[in-house]
Amino acid sequence: MCVQDGASVVNSSGNIVSMVNIRVAMKHPAMAQVEAYWEGLRGGRPIPFRSEIDPRGIDRALEHAFILERIAPGVARFRLAGSHLNDLMGMEVRGMPVTTLFTPDARRQISDAMEHLFEQPATVRFHLVAETGFGKPALTADVLLLPLKSDLGDVSRALGCLVTEGQIGRTPRRFDLEAVEVLPVAGVAVFPDSAPAVPARGIPASDVPAETVGFAEDQKPFAALEKRTAASKLTCKTAPPYLRLVSSNDDTE
Repeated sequence: MCVQDGASVVNSSGNIVSMVNIRVAMKHPAMAQVEAYWEGLRGGRPIPFRSEIDPRGIDRALEHAFILERIAPGVARFRLAGSHLNDLMGMEVRGMPVTTLFTPDARRQISDAMEHLFEQPATVRFHLVAETGFGKPALTADVLLLPLKSDLGDVSRALGCLVTEGQIGRTPRRFDLEAVEVLPVAGVAVFPDSAPAVPARGIPASDVPAETVGFAEDQKPFAALEKRTAASKLTCKTAPPYLRLVSSNDDTE
């Protein structure tokens, strides 16, 4: 996974692979829009915040876009995912680990790259080749991962984009890792910097077109949680006990 001269990488077989052709292939309009949007959000800062993601800024890439959440070293899950990823797996991928998209042989290198993504942090690019077989025609994919900060200021989120070339065929489709590029983000401080001076650019659901609302994360109102907790305490105080111990100490013959 070493980058050599910024133009080649080591693939899963240990061979040096030129990234020039891969970068050309990754100029898919959806991927270009996601990358340009992330660069625009930075605004002179190393890493933008997850709360700044506005689905209208990547309107042409929503079906290919996704949000990742780091849950352990080298492990991340899908917080949100566009319809294209669901089509590849034949199911809803929200909440699933990223490694479910990959073959067992590729998962170790994927986890290593994910750790660089969040720890350095770094941008990551994958070039993938799907397993083939009956009902599973040739299929390649390119993935772009861009680090994001959570509301707490730690780099534990990522904005991603996955585009494929070929027919999906029978699902689920899983991929082998053909090449990976990891590039550290320039100007990153070791410790989280302060929150952005401007308000987060999230938008009310009522202002978002119907096709983009699905990209917003669900939020549970805290007031409702307090109400349920209070009701639970009241029930515990007023409800009669389920069991009663009866004891007789009378000395009867």
